[in-house]
Amino acid sequence: MNPAYKKLMKCYDCFQKKINFKPRAALVLGSGLGDYAETIQIADTLDYKEIEGFPVSTIPGHRGRFVFGYVGEVPVVIMQGRVHYYEGYSIEDVVLPVRLMKLMGAEILFLTNAAGGVNTEFQAGDFMMITDHISNFVPSPLIGESIPELGERFSDMSQVYDRELQEIIERTAAEQKIPLQKGVYIQLTGPNFETPHEVKMCRILGADAVGMSTACEAMAANHMGMKICGISCITNLGCGMTDQPLSHLEVQEIADKAAPMFKKLITESILAMNKIV
Repeated sequence: MNPAYKKLMKCYDCFQKKINFKPRAALVLGSGLGDYAETIQIADTLDYKEIEGFPVSTIPGHRGRFVFGYVGEVPVVIMQGRVHYYEGYSIEDVVLPVRLMKLMGAEILFLTNAAGGVNTEFQAGDFMMITDHISNFVPSPLIGESIPELGERFSDMSQVYDRELQEIIERTAAEQKIPLQKGVYIQLTGPNFETPHEVKMCRILGADAVGMSTACEAMAANHMGMKICGISCITNLGCGMTDQPLSHLEVQEIADKAAPMFKKLITESILAMNKIV
């Protein structure tokens, strides 16, 4: 058996022994949204460290557990803390949680993150709905021996982010009077912030926001047939676009400030997705 698939199935077996819950939607919480999981109707929780072989986040403030419960009537599984490629994990481990949530039963994957804006029309505190991504700067999670149980060898990526889900998010934002940008997300490895010329490169390539997660997760989920949507919180403008040096503290402060409105947008969007999950 393929080692990556064997590890995934071992994690799934561990989940089945500990949790009796079938989610219909999966939510990955980015910076500033960690406590969102506490606001839902919680049915159960499972710490990552309780799952044999499961990668554990080393980032301060990431709780490191799955939360199972309900947003309205929608059964969801929430990742309270994700793992990143820059933490030293293999790309297979980085996407293992997303693959596991699909095996749990989730058909929709809702990705969130904190990102830097490289579009001059953006400003700190904006929300950007992801319409597409650029993932060439991190390894594809599909490299290696093909695993037919997860998806086909050559996965179509023509519409990674589901149009129907995008329409729901746009409509929800308009109804809630929450300003919403749209754009392309590019994933770089991190953990360093980009240089001014790397920011220019991202813009030339067509990106509107840059970050250190998300695209690889979306790729793995798309490979498994999930419906995917994503929203970035623009916590800063890219290096060289302002005179302000970048810091993780600044990113966290902006993410925390935007969190209440971000949570509202997520909740109302998931409730509106109830008809298609």
